[in-house]
Amino acid sequence: MIPLLVASLFTLVSASALSSPDFARRDLTGDAKCSGVHTLSSTGARPTGWMAVGFGTQMRNTPMVIMWANSDGSITLSQRKAPGETMPKLDSDPPRVATLQTALSATTDNPSFVFTIPANDDTNQKLIYAFGGTNPGSADPEATLIMHINYGFATLDLTKPVDAPETTTTPTASGPSATATSKPSRPVIPIDDPTDDIPYTPYQRKIIAHAVLCSLGFALLLPAGALLARYLRTFTPVWYTGHWIAQFAVAGPAILAGVALGFNASAQTGAVYMNTHKRTGITLFVLYLFQCFLGAFIHYVKPKNSSRRPAQNYAHAILGLIILAVALAQVRSGYHTEWPGYTGLGDAPGWVNALWIVWVIALPLLYAAGLSLLPKQHAQEAAQRKKMLAIRMAQDPAQYVWDEPQQEDTTPRAT
Repeated sequence: MIPLLVASLFTLVSASALSSPDFARRDLTGDAKCSGVHTLSSTGARPTGWMAVGFGTQMRNTPMVIMWANSDGSITLSQRKAPGETMPKLDSDPPRVATLQTALSATTDNPSFVFTIPANDDTNQKLIYAFGGTNPGSADPEATLIMHINYGFATLDLTKPVDAPETTTTPTASGPSATATSKPSRPVIPIDDPTDDIPYTPYQRKIIAHAVLCSLGFALLLPAGALLARYLRTFTPVWYTGHWIAQFAVAGPAILAGVALGFNASAQTGAVYMNTHKRTGITLFVLYLFQCFLGAFIHYVKPKNSSRRPAQNYAHAILGLIILAVALAQVRSGYHTEWPGYTGLGDAPGWVNALWIVWVIALPLLYAAGLSLLPKQHAQEAAQRKKMLAIRMAQDPAQYVWDEPQQEDTTPRAT
C-alpha cells in the first residue's frame, strides 16, 4: 500500500510503537524514542510529492509539518494549519517550531525528510499523517498542495521502555571517554508488502463519483436522448416522451448530483481559483438548464398560423449539438487533466481514453445517419401544420377571412 514510513524518534527515557489499525492497513510503520527528531520516509513504490505529519487527531486546527523535495536538491519544511478539511495554510506562529535536519535527510529515489521539534508533555502522542503524490513544484513554504492520496491516524505511547543506548568510546585530549549514542531498537508496526492495491480515499471516491455521474449524464444519457429523437420522431408520436425522460428525468438527477459533488470536492481541497475545467463545467450546466427550458417551451407553446418550422426548433437542435460537443471535451479534460492533478494517482486507466475515442467517433456517425430522416420529418411536420390550420379554420372561420381588395370604380359620371 502507500509507501509512507513515518518515524518519530525521541531520546528521552521512554518510547513506544505507533499503534493504529490505519497504519497497518496502509503500509505505514513508525518508531519512537522521545528526542524530538522525526523522520518521514518513502519506500519509493510511488512517486513522492510531499509527506506530512500532524500533532493531533484531525485536520482542523492541528499543527502540521509538511515537507517536500525541490528540483535543486533542497528540502522545504512548511508548518501549517487548516480550519477544516481543506488545504492547510502556512502557520506564522506554530506552537512548536520545527527545524529541518538537512544532513540527516535525503532526496534520492527513497526520500527521507528529517526534522526536530521540541517535545511536549503528552504521554500518548496523537498523530495524523498524509502522503501526496504530486510535488508542489515550488520551494515556497506557502506553495499550493495537491490533495493527498493517503492519510491516516496513529498514537505514540511514550510510556513504553526502549533498549538502553549503546556506549561508544570517543578519543579526547585527556584520554578516551564514554559517550552514549541513541541507537535503541525501534518498535515498529507490522505492515504488508508494498502493493498497488490501495483503497481510494473518501476524497478520491468523491472525484470518481463526480466523473461517473457527469459522464453518465452529459456524455451518455444526453446523446441517447438526442439519438432517440433523431430516429424515432418520424415513426412514432411517443418519441417526445422517451426524449424528455432521457434528457431530463434520468439525466437531470445524474448531472445535478455530479455537479454538486464536483463543487464539494473542489471546496474540500481549499481551491478557490476557477480553472478551465470548472468554468466550462458551470457554463455547460447553465446551457443544459436553458436547453431543458427551451425544449419544454417548444413543446407546449405552438405558434399559430405558422406555415414554416419555427426558429426556436432550429435553435434547440443546434444548441443541443453544441452541448454534446462541449460535454465530450469536458469529459476528456476531467480524466486527462483534473484526475491526475487533483488525486495524485497518475493518468486515468487506458481503457477510459479508448472508450472516449470510440464514443467520439461513433456518436457523430450515428447522428449523421439519422439526418437522412430529415426530409421525411420536415414533410410530416408540414403536413401536421396544414392539418392543424385546417382544424382551426373550421372551428373559427371568422379569424381566417381576409377582406377582398376593393376595385376602383371606373363608371363614368355626368358633370
